[in-house]
Amino acid sequence: MSAVGFTPPPYPYDRLDGAKAAASAHEGGLVDLSIGTPTDPPPAAVVTALATSGTERGYPASIGSVRMRSAATGWMRRRFGVDVPVEAVAACVGTKELVANVVGWLRLRTPDRDTVLYPAVAYPTYEMGAILAGCRGVPYDDLSMVDEADAARALCLWVNSPANPTGALVDLGAAAAWGRARDVPVLSDECYAEFTWDGLPHTILEHGLVGVLAVHSLSKRSNLAGLRVGFYAGDPDLVHYLAEVRKHAGFMVPGPVQAAAAVALDDDAHVDEQRERYLERLWYFADVLRQEGATVDMPGGAFYLWAGAPGGDAWAFANDLAARGGVLVSPGDLYGAGGAGSVRVAVVQPMDRLRLVAERLGS
Repeated sequence: MSAVGFTPPPYPYDRLDGAKAAASAHEGGLVDLSIGTPTDPPPAAVVTALATSGTERGYPASIGSVRMRSAATGWMRRRFGVDVPVEAVAACVGTKELVANVVGWLRLRTPDRDTVLYPAVAYPTYEMGAILAGCRGVPYDDLSMVDEADAARALCLWVNSPANPTGALVDLGAAAAWGRARDVPVLSDECYAEFTWDGLPHTILEHGLVGVLAVHSLSKRSNLAGLRVGFYAGDPDLVHYLAEVRKHAGFMVPGPVQAAAAVALDDDAHVDEQRERYLERLWYFADVLRQEGATVDMPGGAFYLWAGAPGGDAWAFANDLAARGGVLVSPGDLYGAGGAGSVRVAVVQPMDRLRLVAERLGS
């Protein structure tokens, strides 16, 4: 009998095809709040840099240009008050590819460990990264509850703050200390840091660089998801190792994209404007959901509403919103079994589209 190889599971959002069809049947079309795809324009200067960098002819540096990495260090200094050497920063082709691949590279470095710890209700790619690397994925609700036997086998610990899907804020200092005490690298996904509503934004790098890696994306802060560009920063030895592996594997952010990213990271004004857009949408649509019987609190960060479904049936609620409101939202079990009673709503559409949903539901 031949061994059974890996069969990719259905992509989580493909499970929404039925609701998508129902929502798309409405006059005026589908209002898609199921995924965090930005719809607002990026800064004009970024688009200009993309078209005029003159870097399209040659191969770009895999680690990222000095210009882009310097812009990243400047942004971290302004936003978080941390000084990170340029040598401790490297580019990635959008952060999702890093999340999905980094476990395999860590396994090559530490082959006697085989476990990935990740939040129990979380971005699905943390678990998928473990699966793709042939590792054990072990979800946790609280670091104090992690079995020390699992910690001893851990290749890495994922934290995400502000969190997708819940918008919760995590104690990053406690996570860094937990990892250092057990010699477990802590990978901190901070792609929503600019959209922190409760207090100032934070990075795990505020607690030192040793043993930690912060992962940042321009997709959300600058509406550049289509360019696939981000960076990781932190422990110099770990950054160097990953950069060398990625160099051999041919992971390179295109030169024009790096030029555009540097311009985006140098500018904070467009992010302030985007923050105001998301806050207005969060407040407005939270009330829309409450009118439909959902339980909704404003998030600590990110641009998602994590809404308790009426009666606790998230799929029924999502299907009802699609059928009556022409809006697509994500049932919470896409992010882990613990999310089964809630839906995630990404307020990425402009206000006129959100008002259209409210009008449909109200009629």
